[in-house]
Amino acid sequence: MADHWLPPIYWDGDTVAILDQRLLPHKEVVLRCTTLRQVVHAIKKMAIRGAPAVGVAGAMALALGARTIEAADTQTFQNKFVRLCQQVKNARPTGNNLSWAVERVFSVVVENAKEEVCTLKELIRKMADTIMKEDVENNLAIGAWGKQVIPRGARILTYCNAGALATADYGTAVGVIRSAFEADPSVSVISCETRPFLQGSRLTVYELMKARIPVTLITDNAVGTMMQQKKVDVVVLGADRIAANGDTANKIGTYMVAVLAATHNIPFYVAAPRSTIDPILSDGSLIPIEQRDPQEVTHLNGRPVAPRGARAMNPAFDVTPNKYITGIITEVGVLRKPYGKSIRNALQT
Repeated sequence: MADHWLPPIYWDGDTVAILDQRLLPHKEVVLRCTTLRQVVHAIKKMAIRGAPAVGVAGAMALALGARTIEAADTQTFQNKFVRLCQQVKNARPTGNNLSWAVERVFSVVVENAKEEVCTLKELIRKMADTIMKEDVENNLAIGAWGKQVIPRGARILTYCNAGALATADYGTAVGVIRSAFEADPSVSVISCETRPFLQGSRLTVYELMKARIPVTLITDNAVGTMMQQKKVDVVVLGADRIAANGDTANKIGTYMVAVLAATHNIPFYVAAPRSTIDPILSDGSLIPIEQRDPQEVTHLNGRPVAPRGARAMNPAFDVTPNKYITGIITEVGVLRKPYGKSIRNALQT
C-alpha cells in the first residue's frame, strides 16, 4: 500500500477527479468526470460516498452542468439549472449534505439574477470551490473539538467510514481519531467491517494504516463481545442526516452499536458538520432511508454468497434515537442534550 495520499475528489482543470472507492484498498483508480451525469452516476454507484463528500461532489457536478447550459438570458438559465439541481438531489436520498449543497449552489443563481449567464457560471464554480474548502476546514475543527472528549489511551470503536474518503479531506469521525492520536499516540482504534459494502474494512482500515494509527478490524457481530470484555472505551462515528431533535441516520448497523454502547455504559459520539443537520425534520422517523440493490447482500464482489433466488433486504441506513447519543461533535463545538436547544444554537452560530 503506497504511503502517498490521493484525495477523494478534486478538480483537475475543468474535470472532476474522483478516487473510485469501490476498488480500494487494492487499487487506486481515479475517475475523470467531465459531465454532471458522470458525477451523479459515481454518486449512485458509490464510487464516491460519505455524506460530506457526496455534498461536495454534488456542488461540483452542478458546476459541470452549468457550463453546458445554453441560454440567452438569466431566467432561461435558471429554469434549466433547476432541472439539473433536481437530478443531483435525487442521486442519494438519505444524506442531508447533498441537498444542502445543491440549495447553496442554487442560491447563487437566485441572488445574482441580474448577472449575465457567463457570470453565473463562474459564480457557481466558485461556490463549489468554497463548499470544498469549507468542508476541509470544518473537519479540522471537528477534530480539534472531538479530541477533547477522547480519554487518554482510549480504545476507540468506529463504524463504517467517516474519514477523509467520506469528506473533501481529513474526515469527521476519523478526523477526531487523527486529532486524538496526534495529541496522544497511545490511542488505538477498533474498526467494524461494516457489511454489506465493507466500508470499515476496505476504507477506514486503509486510511488509518496510511496514517500509522493502530487499528484492529473486527466483524460487525463482534461488537457486543468486545464491549462485554471491556475492550472499548468510547465510540465515535459519522452521520448522514441529523434531525432537529438529534436523532441520527447513519450506516445500517449504527443503531445496534449505539444500543450495545448504552448497555455497557460506553460514551457514544456522532461527528458531523452542521450541514448534516436537517432542522426541517422534527425527529428521525421522518428521515428517508435509502433501499439499495439486494444483490449487495446476496453477493460479494460479484460472487454469490447466498443460494440462487434468495430474497434479501438492503436498507443502507438506520436511525439512532437521540437518547443513545452522548454528544454530537460539530465544527462549532460538542452539542449536548437537550439536542433540540443545542442544535438550534449551533445553527445560529
